[in-house]
Amino acid sequence: MNPQIQTYITHFNLQPHPEGGWYAETYRSTDSTNQLPEGFTGPRNFSTAIYFLMPGNSFSAFHRIKSDELWHFYDGDMLEVFVIDEQGILQVIRLGRDAANGEGFQATVRAGLWFASRCSVTEGFSLVGCTVSPGFNFQDFELANRTELLQQYPQHSQCINELIR
Repeated sequence: MNPQIQTYITHFNLQPHPEGGWYAETYRSTDSTNQLPEGFTGPRNFSTAIYFLMPGNSFSAFHRIKSDELWHFYDGDMLEVFVIDEQGILQVIRLGRDAANGEGFQATVRAGLWFASRCSVTEGFSLVGCTVSPGFNFQDFELANRTELLQQYPQHSQCINELIR
């Protein structure tokens, strides 16, 4: 394992994430609300934030959540975030520090869209942050089913097969 990965795992007390990678919650607002869009059950905190570390030899599997998720790039190699929108168009967001190569420090994945991510360098890593509003709750998290996603988006079969468990 890249020594920088182990340093971040230890320093930030990162834990394995069910979708892949490592994470630690860094913020959960103390205030919450029941005034939520359709599909939520029970109150949600206004906002939550995590550190998310993706080793280059892993990936975050296709999943979706019921909230918008704002991604922030911190360190390491470019992170590719694969998003399938409502029309079935696949967009690849590149988080990193090379603006001339189309990379950016922030990006948003809108609520309800299928998305996955991976580090662009097999031996590298990406350290990012994710801010979710309304706040993240595992009740709002859904891992994709390979068969169903392939039936819905056969034009993206290569990407789906690479980024699903």
